[in-house]
Amino acid sequence: MVSRRDVLAGAGIASVSALTASSAFAAQSTKTASGEPSVMKRGEYAKAPLRQDAINVSAIQSRLMSVDVKNRDATMKRSLDHVTKLIDYAQGSGEEWGGQRLWGAKQDLICLHEFPIQGFQPWNRAELNKIAFDLPGPESEVIGERARRYGCYIAFGCYARDKDWPNHVINMSVIVGPDGNIVSKQWKARNILGSFGGIGLIGTTVYDVLDRYVEMYGWDATLPIARTDIGNIAMTAVGMEPMLYQALALKGAEIMILTVTGASNAETAVQSARMTRTYTIGVSNSVSPDNPGFTESVGARDEGTVIVDPRGVPLAKTTSHHEDIATARVPIADFRNTRAPAEFPMALLLPVFQQYQPSFQPNAFLERLPNNYQEAGGLAKQRMGRK
Repeated sequence: MVSRRDVLAGAGIASVSALTASSAFAAQSTKTASGEPSVMKRGEYAKAPLRQDAINVSAIQSRLMSVDVKNRDATMKRSLDHVTKLIDYAQGSGEEWGGQRLWGAKQDLICLHEFPIQGFQPWNRAELNKIAFDLPGPESEVIGERARRYGCYIAFGCYARDKDWPNHVINMSVIVGPDGNIVSKQWKARNILGSFGGIGLIGTTVYDVLDRYVEMYGWDATLPIARTDIGNIAMTAVGMEPMLYQALALKGAEIMILTVTGASNAETAVQSARMTRTYTIGVSNSVSPDNPGFTESVGARDEGTVIVDPRGVPLAKTTSHHEDIATARVPIADFRNTRAPAEFPMALLLPVFQQYQPSFQPNAFLERLPNNYQEAGGLAKQRMGRK
């Protein structure tokens, strides 16, 4: 297994090499032969040809409808039925109208929040494994059918299982393509640590298992970009993490989808768009009646859901905290042709980043897999040197 020292040393060497490299960057490549991340070099970055010059984007602000562990299948179907109905509405159609579009333009990208299907509860690990689903699996196939029906991309978050990670439940962002198949599975990069009092989150992130993750998938996959024919898409459920968003932009993200359930999305999306110079979509949950253990308005704040241009100007936003859909047109070809990425004086900044040591080191879940939120909170305190 790669040691943390090797990981940090390798990152430093790769960063210094990036500063001195003079060879041309192959835009069509998503990863170098050495397994290093594919990163923007002198304004050039990996991308796929666009299928059209402009795309229509919808962000669905939906309620949290938590799955009942004791009645998993029925309540999962209820949530899926609700989500697909909202997708139909975003496309201007629905069962009431025979599936025909009555108004509005075809949407090319539909974005949902972090947990539109399973909802959120302080489930323990055994319960979480019951409500998590496989990718692909019956649940993603329902979303895939809608993507195929409308010829669009659909992005959503979920708790997922993976046979290569037994007993782990992964906080996953998923992008389904127009053919109905999954085109990108993007793990949550990390959880915000020490911010929840005595508890911590137990969904596995890249940072929680970093050494093994890099061994299995390579460095490029730690901050993945979906290079699609409607643009380069990055999707993350990490909130209030400006350096992470900037790193995704440096890897070539053109559209950033921020999906944090529990708010922080609209304001963060505006700031992120301006800082990273990308189109940014902040998708929040709506007011959510009857979600056990929470008041209706938990998370339904911070100005709702928004689609923002690279200047930080909102193109569309929801008008209330209830279920709603924000829709905007993105001139993706023009953006790609005229993009002026932010410049960073890396020779000045790298010495600081290379010497900085966070209190919470990676690989916590390789050492011990917490069974509930209390154990996760104790693990976080222990690793951060707190009592």
